[in-house]
Parts: sequence; C-alpha cells; structure tokens
Amino acid sequence: MDLVALLDHVDETTLATVMGLLTGAVFGVAAQRSSFCLRAATVEFARGSLGPRVAVWLLAFSTALVWVQSAHLLGLFRVEEARMMAVAGSWSGAILGGLMFGAGMVLARGCSGRLLVLAATGNLRAVISGLIFAVVAQMSLHGWLAGLRGWLAGLWVTPGGANVNLLHALGLPDAAGLGLGLAIAALAVVLVRVNRLGWSAMVFASGVGFAVALGWVLTFSLAQVAFEPAAVTSATFSGPSANTLMFFLTEDPALGFDIGLVPGAFLGALVAGWVGRELKFQGFEGEGQMRRSMTGAALMGFGAMLAGGCAIGAGVTGGSIFVATAWLALFCMWVGAGVTDWLVDQAGLRRGAVA
Repeated sequence: MDLVALLDHVDETTLATVMGLLTGAVFGVAAQRSSFCLRAATVEFARGSLGPRVAVWLLAFSTALVWVQSAHLLGLFRVEEARMMAVAGSWSGAILGGLMFGAGMVLARGCSGRLLVLAATGNLRAVISGLIFAVVAQMSLHGWLAGLRGWLAGLWVTPGGANVNLLHALGLPDAAGLGLGLAIAALAVVLVRVNRLGWSAMVFASGVGFAVALGWVLTFSLAQVAFEPAAVTSATFSGPSANTLMFFLTEDPALGFDIGLVPGAFLGALVAGWVGRELKFQGFEGEGQMRRSMTGAALMGFGAMLAGGCAIGAGVTGGSIFVATAWLALFCMWVGAGVTDWLVDQAGLRRGAVA
C-alpha cells in the first residue's frame, strides 16, 4: 500500500479513521462469530473447566502474539514506537484497575468489547451498560473522576517515563515473544480439539488476534509517512469509547483511529449477526440484573482507564507487544473476575443447592 500517494488525496486524520473502521470491522465480525469474551473465559476457568470459552480466548490471544511479534521481526512494526510502550505505565493502576475491571465484567456479564458486540445484535442490556461504561470512562479521563484516577495511578509508576518491555526486562530476545505465542497457540488448538470446536470457531477466534495486529501495522505505517505526529495504536475500547461518545456531543469533533474503531466494530458485529441470523432484541431480566449490570459497567469504565486499557486494550493489544503493566492488568482482571464469580454467582448456586 503506497500511503504517500494515498495521502495526496486523503488527509491524515481521515485515513486514520478509515484504518480504525477497518480494524474495528475485522474485530467485530471475528468477535461476534467466535463469541470471544474474556468474562466467559475467566468464569469457566474459575469453575475448574478448560472449556470452549477458554479455548477461544487463548486462540485469540496467542494469534495476536504470533501476528504482532512476526510483524515486529519482519520490520512491519516496531514495538518501541507503540503509544502504550512509549509512555509511563502504572503498576498501581494495573493492579487496582485490573481488579475493578475484572469484577465489573462479571457483574455486567461481559467486558466492554463484548458489550459492544452484543449491542450490535440487539441486546438492550449491553446498550445501556455500554453507554454507562463510556460515560464513566470519559469522567475518568477528563471529568470528575480524573483526579482520583491520576492519584491512584501515580502511586507506583514505571521508571524513566516509559513502560517496561517484559521480554527485555527478563533478558529474553525478541524472538521469544513469537515462541511463546506459538506455544500458547498449540495449547489452544489442543483445547479446541478437546472441546470439539469447529473450524469456524478457530478461524474467527484467530481473526480477533489478526485484528489487533492489523491495527498495529496500519497505524505504524501511517506514522512513518504522516506530516503530523500519529499515534501507533490498535484495538482497545476504553479510551475510544469515551472519545467516540464526545465525538457525537461536541460541535467540532476530531477524527482519528479511535473514532473509526468503535463504529467499525459495531458495524462488523451487526453484519456478522445478520448473516448468522442472530439479531434479536433482548432486555434486562429484572431490576436486580439492571442494578448489577450498571454497577459492573461503572466499575469497568473507571477500572479500564486506571489500568491503561480494557480486556482487549490491555489484555490482548498491550499483551501482544509485551507491555509489562498490560500483562499485570490482565492477570488482575482474571483474579478480579474469578473472585467476584466465586463471591456472587457461585455463592448463589451454593445457596440454591443447599435450599
């Protein structure tokens, strides 16, 4: 792709928006068709099972590692230029935000990315929860909660004004990232076979990882030829959800990769749901579920901005380039989700069994 020639006809922000639309559309189709969801995987794991949801998540995560690390080794993308790696990270934010996000996604019955996909197929619960997530994320970024987020994030930060490359911190070569990705992919394939998932689930779960790599390569390529500084980024749904919300609420909105990503994911999931005949209006099952989902969405909104990303942004996108705080946030999301499931959902099952 000759981006220099393309920029003679399209301005940089418009091209970045189109790149976001494309990345989001690939993610939306793949996530909808594979039922990709970190919340479902963590709950399954917390209940002692390495079932189909764990298999799908591991396949998506591992293929993101393989695609991204391969692109890095081939010179199509440089990890050190990624926005997540070039700025200081927060250890305290990763821990506290990860735990909050993990708890929130169990209460809301889906992470932010999954809520967006469900909203596209007619789930009104996901629409409301997604809006609350975006509002709280914006409040945490620039609003009333920004001060608290900044204070918590500042308790323990990475040194030198940049994040930590986990591979380099462990003294490992760059090729080790690809090796780890291939090892996790092998485990995922075993679980896919054990759980008798079809080729369709494998292809679309892998498509989630490909979408992450696509975003990294596209924005990196643009940054190399753009006249103005361009952020090297990829799929995440915390900051972009907040930015997309403000795009529709301000008089002079600015375009960019983030603004294209969320509508692209929504449209991709909508088309995939329509083709698969899975479009169906669904609502809350009662007041209790509404309170639970709204609380979970608020926890995810603040937790994602504190952790430096959501289940996709930190958990897959940041993990794919071995951002140390992203791996810590992902671990804490698993812990927060597992503990919340045990305290809330499994406790209800235990009480029902006793009764």
